[in-house]
Amino acid sequence: MSRLGVVEIKAFVPAKDFELSKQFYQDMGFNLKSDGGGVAYLQVGNTSFLLQDFYNQELAENLMIHLLVEDANAWFQELTNKGLAEKYKIRITNPETQPWRMVDFIVADPSGVLWRIGNNI
Repeated sequence: MSRLGVVEIKAFVPAKDFELSKQFYQDMGFNLKSDGGGVAYLQVGNTSFLLQDFYNQELAENLMIHLLVEDANAWFQELTNKGLAEKYKIRITNPETQPWRMVDFIVADPSGVLWRIGNNI
């Protein structure tokens, strides 16, 4: 199958309030690369996803995305310094050392999508 040339894989992330979610992710540090037809392409570094102007509560509240970063504590500090939890009325947990040899923390976006942001130990 390697001869078929896979380039990347992206998740479609639901948004209860599309405009609010676009702003949230940009405040989180993602760059809005394109926006049209109810789909926004967001990218940070070599990582990207597609935010969709579609919402299903059961899907959103059961979707978990893992963002592997170099320093989870630095990400936590940056998001905390930006006041994202207060501004968007979301939950951000403190970083914890996990038994699976990672330090990570949780960010629940405005639609209820759960992000685990972590780094390997």
